[in-house]
Amino acid sequence: MDVILVDENDVPTGTMEKMEVHEKALLHRAFSVFIFNSNGEMLLQQRAAGKYHSPLLWTNTCCSHPAPGQDIAEAAAKRLKEEMGFTTQLEKAFEFIYKAPFDNGLTEYEYDHVFTGVYDGVIIPDADEVNWYQYESTESIQSDLHLYPEKYSEWFKIAFPRLQAYLAQRNTAS
Repeated sequence: MDVILVDENDVPTGTMEKMEVHEKALLHRAFSVFIFNSNGEMLLQQRAAGKYHSPLLWTNTCCSHPAPGQDIAEAAAKRLKEEMGFTTQLEKAFEFIYKAPFDNGLTEYEYDHVFTGVYDGVIIPDADEVNWYQYESTESIQSDLHLYPEKYSEWFKIAFPRLQAYLAQRNTAS
């Protein structure tokens, strides 16, 4: 699969095969989806054991890379359906850049578009992508991240505080 290389302003600069991008630590476009239930609890997934990086770590509901020419919101909705087996209305929250090296020599260096949504229905995860899933309160996640950071993906540890700040600002504004 090819991913979209971008500059620090998310302007496309080309495409490259996904593994090569991660081996060379090149900045590329990505998205992260955070789903909440109507009680305000976040849907976390534990990545499948067979994932090429971060296996069995807990992370946000889903994340991936849009294909060249693919709309980022459409890519996020499609990936949510593929990984977690459901669709729901997604709202663009914010975007940020992060860089996270992994023990296996790969590096995520992403311009990450973050989407949120609410869902209370049936979840049918793809076993090749997801080992387990659960809803947790943001307070519980924050506490667990502090006590056991090794249980979580690197990008989740970076994105979660940004998401909390975004939600707090949104709640203050409404």
